[in-house]
Amino acid sequence: MSSSGVAAVMMALRASVFRWVSEDISSTHYLTNRFTLQTQQRCGFRKVAKKVEPKKGVAEEAEQTEILHKKGEAPAPDPPTPRIPARSFGRLVKPLVFTIGFTGCSFGGAAIWQYESLKSRVQSYFDDVKADWLEKKRPQKQAGLGKQVNQWWNSLSDGQKTVTGIIAANALVFCCWRVPSLQRTMVKYFTSNPSSKALCWPMLLSTFSHYSLFHMAANMYVLWSFSSSIVNMMGKEQFMALYLSAGVISTFVSYVSKTAMGRFGPSLGASGAIMTVLAAVCTKMPEAKLAIIFLPMYTFTAGNALKAIVALDTTGLILGWRFFDHAAHLGGALFGIWYIIYGHELIWKNREPLVKMWHDFRTRGPGAGGNGSM
Repeated sequence: MSSSGVAAVMMALRASVFRWVSEDISSTHYLTNRFTLQTQQRCGFRKVAKKVEPKKGVAEEAEQTEILHKKGEAPAPDPPTPRIPARSFGRLVKPLVFTIGFTGCSFGGAAIWQYESLKSRVQSYFDDVKADWLEKKRPQKQAGLGKQVNQWWNSLSDGQKTVTGIIAANALVFCCWRVPSLQRTMVKYFTSNPSSKALCWPMLLSTFSHYSLFHMAANMYVLWSFSSSIVNMMGKEQFMALYLSAGVISTFVSYVSKTAMGRFGPSLGASGAIMTVLAAVCTKMPEAKLAIIFLPMYTFTAGNALKAIVALDTTGLILGWRFFDHAAHLGGALFGIWYIIYGHELIWKNREPLVKMWHDFRTRGPGAGGNGSM
């Protein structure tokens, strides 16, 4: 990795990669409290000023209840007590099954995607050979803006083109947070909380969710900076499977941590998945030189940077720091390290049987059109 490619990365290495809980979720807590307040108002519960009244005897209270009964009125109900989430690990069974199933489907889908991409490239090659060379030499008429966009897109690396879709999805979700009528849906499905009714899909959707513009911009900046290196290492198909799986796995680690400590609360952000990308690159290229953009004179190796980040998140998890979701960061980093050392061999290099099954299915018969190996 070149110094210019990763020097900018460390600008937000601690302040941006991390999965924000306090700042972003402070607004989410406000929204949740607002929903609770509106529900209480609709139910008729209203807080009024306390009046100092003499205590009533048992006979007087019975007489008042009898009068209310004769008038057909019911006594005022007691105010509802706030629900305290139970520390139950049984609620984590569904998220665990979802995490395993989604990870398997992600890598299986990536293997099939790679097969189809290679097949499409071969077909496109033969189509180009058959095409009339005069048509290929004919100048294309393009408008000024369209030509500039096309030149910009062609100037991007494969990794930058791959993460452009991820950045666009994050920007769309960020805009949805600004729509008042969508607030309930956003809080329910785009924040991850082990005490919520929705447990599984928020594990994925919260990875694309940012409430703060700075939070989103910083995370996407780091992802953009590492995109070329990670895609060159893995290819776009394997990278997408790793990124999506990392978002779900890091959220599940956060679920386990919150349930074990009894500290329930919503989280959101792509930091867990980005930590996997960062850890994978640093593990694969530990001697790469990194630097902070504002302090380019100070350089350090990627391996040392990864050790410092893991140590800091481990300390935050043990000491119970609550400004960041340290469990999600640590889970994402450990998953990235594990995948480079063991996971690539165990998962990606054993995809051939699945690809052969897909090839046989596509060709409608075993042995027709090749053996499907890649």
